[in-house]
Amino acid sequence: MAYDKDNIFARILRGEIPCDKVHEDEHTLAFRDINPQTPVHVLVIPKGAYTGMDDFAANASKAEIVAFVRAIGLVARQMGVVEDGYRFLANNGADANQEVPHLHVHIFGGKGLGRMIKPADK
Repeated sequence: MAYDKDNIFARILRGEIPCDKVHEDEHTLAFRDINPQTPVHVLVIPKGAYTGMDDFAANASKAEIVAFVRAIGLVARQMGVVEDGYRFLANNGADANQEVPHLHVHIFGGKGLGRMIKPADK
């Protein structure tokens, strides 16, 4: 899959689309999902143009990889879901229903998640 430089996350990174930012550093950005499935639903993305985890693992620098993994843990702590538990999920490719061709991890928490995630009560 080729990287689409006009995907929504690339546009967010360029400042063309606003986001509800919860964390940012040199290599990562984390923001609240616009359609939350749980009380805490945050996306963590690398700032580099990576389509999925396989692309990221093969091509990202060590600094990018470390920053991405650390950002996931930092955001979970910041959002207060570490003690009670949380789930992080990355969909990769068509069979996994990846909707945006930019690597992203969802952090879900704030309620019992069970075996599967259910939409948050609105």
